[in-house]
Amino acid sequence: TSSHLKTLAVLDPYPRDSWLYRILPSVKHKPFTSVPCGDLTENWNEVEPDPNQLRWLPFTIPKATEKKVDFVAGLHTVCGAGDAKSRNGIGVHVYTCNTSMVDRCFNNSDGDFLIVPQQGEILITTEFGKMMVEPNEICVIQQGMCFSVDVFGETRGYILEVYGAHFELPDLGPIGANGLANPRDFLCPVAWYEDRKVPTGYTVINKYQGKLFACQQDFSPFNVVAWHGNYTPYKYNLKNFMVINCVAFDHADPSIFTVLTAKSTRPGVAIADFVIFPPRWGVADHTFRPPYYHRNCMSEFMGLIKGHYEAKEEGFQPGGASLHSIMTPHGPDVDCFEKNSTAELKPERVAEGTMAFMFESSFSMAVTKWGLHTCQKLDKNYYQCWEPLRSHFNPNWKPGKQ
Repeated sequence: TSSHLKTLAVLDPYPRDSWLYRILPSVKHKPFTSVPCGDLTENWNEVEPDPNQLRWLPFTIPKATEKKVDFVAGLHTVCGAGDAKSRNGIGVHVYTCNTSMVDRCFNNSDGDFLIVPQQGEILITTEFGKMMVEPNEICVIQQGMCFSVDVFGETRGYILEVYGAHFELPDLGPIGANGLANPRDFLCPVAWYEDRKVPTGYTVINKYQGKLFACQQDFSPFNVVAWHGNYTPYKYNLKNFMVINCVAFDHADPSIFTVLTAKSTRPGVAIADFVIFPPRWGVADHTFRPPYYHRNCMSEFMGLIKGHYEAKEEGFQPGGASLHSIMTPHGPDVDCFEKNSTAELKPERVAEGTMAFMFESSFSMAVTKWGLHTCQKLDKNYYQCWEPLRSHFNPNWKPGKQ
């Protein structure tokens, strides 16, 4: 609840640290042993590369009556690139689960998790306190933080994992002091603890160098009585995003919708950006207002939390996804093109009741075997949404008098 959260004053890039006051130190545990990873992987060479435009139908959530699946068991890697060992790369995952984690928690030694709930709220207990995160909100669990997830029914969402960098607010440049995601709207937990013995064993699951390991201890790890610092988990409500948009002509680059970025060592190039497409006004004159057809030097993984994405109102569904890889052409489907090529250019609301997002990365991401085959959600007819496009070129056309 809101009473368990406080404003995160800053999202400083560096230094970040926190001081935790524990009842027992976290070092008190049995040795780690390897455990099965399921569909969580960092093997980017399972299958041959696929440069095609890819789209997935909504990922299946297992029924609790058939099999109980918690957050960790329900992690599936869709695509990614790089290497956790060299601290440079990303992973894109989905989670589909139906039951809460009981006497076990997860700790990612490889990087940060940016979690985007799509269906069902999740209650995340961390060493710093509790956060309830609902669809249309996001949260970030930074590297090395133990957390456990409670769910309240069939639950689904997306995860962007980055190795070697932390998420921070984008540089605003000419925008100035205020705009996009404002620091005042990020919330972090207040301290919450339990002094609880677990004689039957509490399991700590550690993601380390792309693999999963587990250890046992006889007490809850959520035993932090107090803490201070700026290295914390945090959440953000996407409705608080202050939208910047074109008010004259042309279609601006979607970087104007960046919520958080994980910077690379190259100026102006991100390991990953988290970008949203929120409700807003469209007012541009003499302009094809939807996203233009393009190829670019970034990989674009998109998901839909709710509603209908403007460029593809059919086929791209909440709980599904798409991937347009580096230099693979993409853009609006034929219905969107025809409709917006002839539409009266009057001010109108765009994406009302909708929230789409994009994980954009400078890495050339490989799709996993689960993403291409095992999930059985790949839409093999995706390319057909562009097949009916036809030429409107008229060599004899001349502009009318202005």
